[in-house]
Amino acid sequence: MLRLGAIHCVLSTLLCTWTLCNAQTNSGTPVIQLRLAGEKRKHYEGRVEVFYNGEWGTVCDDDFSISAAQVVCRELGFIDAETWSPSAKYGKGEGHIWLDNVHCTGGEKSLAHCHSNGFGVSDCKHSEDVGVVCNQKRIAGFKFIRNQAINDERMTVQVEDVRIRATYSHRKRIPITDGFLEVKDGGKWRQICNEGWTEKNTRVICGMYGFPGEKRVNTRPYKLLAKRRKKNYWGFSVNCTGNEADLSDCKLGREIELKGNSTCDNGMPVVVSCVPGRAFAPSVSAGFRKAYRVEQPLVRLRGGAMIGEGRVEVLKNGEWGTVCDDNWNIRAATVVCRELGFGSAKEALTGARLGQGIGPVHMNEVECSGFEKSLTECYFNRDALGCSHEEDASVRCNIPAMGFHKRLRLAGGRNPYEGRVEVLAERNGSLVWGTVCSDSWGTMEAMVVCRQLGLGFASHAFQETYYWQGDASADAIIMSGVRCSGAELSLEQCLHHGKHTHCPKGGGRFAAGVSCTQAAPDLVLNAQSVEQTTYLEDRPMYVLQCAHEENCLSSSADKADPSSYRRLLRFSSQIHNNGQADFRPRAAHHSWIWHECHRHYHSMEVFTHYDLLSLNGTKVAEGHKASFCLEDTHCEEGIQKRYECANFGAQGITVGCSDTYRHDIDCQWIDITDLKPGDYILQVVINPNYEVAESDYTNNIMKCRSRYDGQRIWTYNCHIGGSLSSETEETFPGLLTNQLSHR
Repeated sequence: MLRLGAIHCVLSTLLCTWTLCNAQTNSGTPVIQLRLAGEKRKHYEGRVEVFYNGEWGTVCDDDFSISAAQVVCRELGFIDAETWSPSAKYGKGEGHIWLDNVHCTGGEKSLAHCHSNGFGVSDCKHSEDVGVVCNQKRIAGFKFIRNQAINDERMTVQVEDVRIRATYSHRKRIPITDGFLEVKDGGKWRQICNEGWTEKNTRVICGMYGFPGEKRVNTRPYKLLAKRRKKNYWGFSVNCTGNEADLSDCKLGREIELKGNSTCDNGMPVVVSCVPGRAFAPSVSAGFRKAYRVEQPLVRLRGGAMIGEGRVEVLKNGEWGTVCDDNWNIRAATVVCRELGFGSAKEALTGARLGQGIGPVHMNEVECSGFEKSLTECYFNRDALGCSHEEDASVRCNIPAMGFHKRLRLAGGRNPYEGRVEVLAERNGSLVWGTVCSDSWGTMEAMVVCRQLGLGFASHAFQETYYWQGDASADAIIMSGVRCSGAELSLEQCLHHGKHTHCPKGGGRFAAGVSCTQAAPDLVLNAQSVEQTTYLEDRPMYVLQCAHEENCLSSSADKADPSSYRRLLRFSSQIHNNGQADFRPRAAHHSWIWHECHRHYHSMEVFTHYDLLSLNGTKVAEGHKASFCLEDTHCEEGIQKRYECANFGAQGITVGCSDTYRHDIDCQWIDITDLKPGDYILQVVINPNYEVAESDYTNNIMKCRSRYDGQRIWTYNCHIGGSLSSETEETFPGLLTNQLSHR
């Protein structure tokens, strides 16, 4: 029997790269295979599953620790573990619970070397299956052991890295869309034999690299190249269904017999060709096109710091709404990403991780096959009862490597998130680093810089940077007149003077700078509150002296008789912070302005604009409000108030809290004394000068229809900017964004 067993092992070794033979190592420790599985996961996280004795099983969370997670991750080829999760976070597994009460020091080569109750000895249920999150980086030169688990249909592809290797003629194109596909395994780059390779496999590769689709490729020139090159094939084929978000989610195919130059005799190395989204399409002139905006999409992303990430919003019956995170997974997220011109999804985020939306929740329990052209084609439950905006779904998408971050740097800051902005530009035939003129430099420009560098949102835009020691060789101004809309992918895409710079201030201490942050506030006005509290009041001029001093009345008040009356359109405004960071005035305490008449400080000289416009968008009456008091008037349940204006206290609006300016306080009005009866548009804009950075400016504007008959006023159809379709917005001409005339 022993001799037969030995012969069986020899034969199995020839058939597989490595075999278990239900085997024990020389030391008597079983040889196991690990994988990560389960729901709502990325390729570097999931439920820990163990292949032992010819079957896959799970690991119980009893006594599991970060040390055990480190052993698991390193055994899977990742450099380390980030964290671990008990109680079947990634769903319940099936079959045996192979290991229980696992104790590791962290230095073991395999989970099988850690102390445990022994294989198959457990008192756990699958509701206690443990999961891990690994660091995404792979161990350089790691050799993945593939044993008889290969024969299991669920074995996935495990390699160190993947790349599209462009030919020499395509190396300078940005982004790289075509080339030989190579995988890194055992520290070496290897090609894949194209026998049995499918377009579905290519679709997955393209998605990983930020491209929404694949296209057929003319392989003839590649065949000629391949003949001249020494080939080093990988020993396996790949089976993707086409809806995977990453190659590591595809199944490992059959083993390829490696026969030196005779390997893959009837084929050649795999070549892939991808179609970039419109925003990333290469052009001869600049290597990319201008940031592209779809006219009227059915799906959009909001509130994300980076290109290709945000809260998912869908358009239904002319109104934008959110998606509930019940059943939200990487497959549905990938449909969204591809629809918007990105690649597959890196993450499907739940729990309003990228901020809460406003308006209705349009979709719930979304289920996608992965091949839909739009999220709106997926199955979903139209009844989103019980779903609040705390459950808004969001995504992070793969985007093409455009190299934008290499053309910009921050210098002299106290940390990597701040500094003087230095740009790489071509001058006299060579690339040089230089600074940016700070004339007109503001939050929008800083936002583009932070996004381009992958550092999140802008927290401040600086017009003087003398306190940051930059590189002296980069002191010269090489970019001036920069004006950004905020949609650009790089500073170079913003309007600017080109090679002929003009900067009266000069560079050096007046060069532009930024500080970036991972989270930002998001102020949203309560439209319903405005609609419900609007009314007219006639007040005598003599009681409006303080308001007049603060420019809260129309210009005709300058010559008005003290005994005359002003007609005021009054309303309350409730401003909610829907973002992920507190809204704080940019100015520090010492620079707030004291107004003696009203006896209060202004932390922001212009906090809101109130305007009445004709139906063609012409301003006919206006008001404005300084932030004499930014504080937490009301907070959601469980959130503590942090800001109170009393006694020169700190001003701000906490996340989840709102600041209410009541209709009966000074300047909370528009002076319509000189207004003729007719139909108008009431417009309110918060933070109109973009003085404080926010994650979304589109919802800072509110618009209502108003009818004035000379004695009474009706306000109706109030809504937040960006909440309705562009067709509906056209009934409010000239008001598609809150881009005001000062810019």
